[in-house]
Amino acid sequence: MEERAALSLQRLQRRTTRVDVKAISEAPLRAAIITVTPFRQNCSLVWCSKTMRGALVDPGGDLDRIKTAVAKAGVTLEKILLTHGHADHCGQAGMLADELNLPVEGPHEADRFWIARLEEDGPRFGVATRCFEPTRWLGDGDTVSFGEVELEVFHCPGHTPGHIVFHHRQTRFAFVGDVLFAGSIGRTDFPQGSLQDLIDAITRKLWPLGDDVTFIPGHGQPSTFGRERQTNPFVSDAALAKNAEAARSGHNAVGR
Repeated sequence: MEERAALSLQRLQRRTTRVDVKAISEAPLRAAIITVTPFRQNCSLVWCSKTMRGALVDPGGDLDRIKTAVAKAGVTLEKILLTHGHADHCGQAGMLADELNLPVEGPHEADRFWIARLEEDGPRFGVATRCFEPTRWLGDGDTVSFGEVELEVFHCPGHTPGHIVFHHRQTRFAFVGDVLFAGSIGRTDFPQGSLQDLIDAITRKLWPLGDDVTFIPGHGQPSTFGRERQTNPFVSDAALAKNAEAARSGHNAVGR
């Protein structure tokens, strides 16, 4: 079995925490999506199948649901990983870290101001939040690990200035937060957001990883970089070529 096929990806819907763990002993990395918060944010439970030790990516809320899912999967958590500082992705990460005595790694320090305002932002969006200080800020070239799995870190600003993406090279899999979605891209109308930075991050850092990379976005369904290069109305090859031509003609065609 190819390593790509060995990745076990499950989805844990809002109304259930059932995990149907596939018996694929050679899978180096497994992942489950736990949909949390009123924004239906994709918290990912990821683990090393050999050691059953893992991490949570963006546990923004609904902590009881998350803890139940972790227990049913039989995973021992080593850490919390964060893609960026928005409340739906990290609003309750500090609470969970304190409760379970876990380190928090990520995002990039450029998102410090977002984390500092969590207690202001959370109530506006119906999410109970608390400020915290990550154990470790992350940047380009860093790695994070759990069990025998190592993920690469890519700094991908635009949606927020400190947004990062996690990539597992062996299984061709990425956790991209709100940088890229199936059929869309992240919003850039937030403080210190930048549409050009976001497009540059996607095209210069994500696309070179390969069309066959599957990704879990911060919201919605997984996709592949190749599919988005073909069909995404904002960052497909055709859309970018059209925008470049419009720019040469003096018209800016980028926008949602």
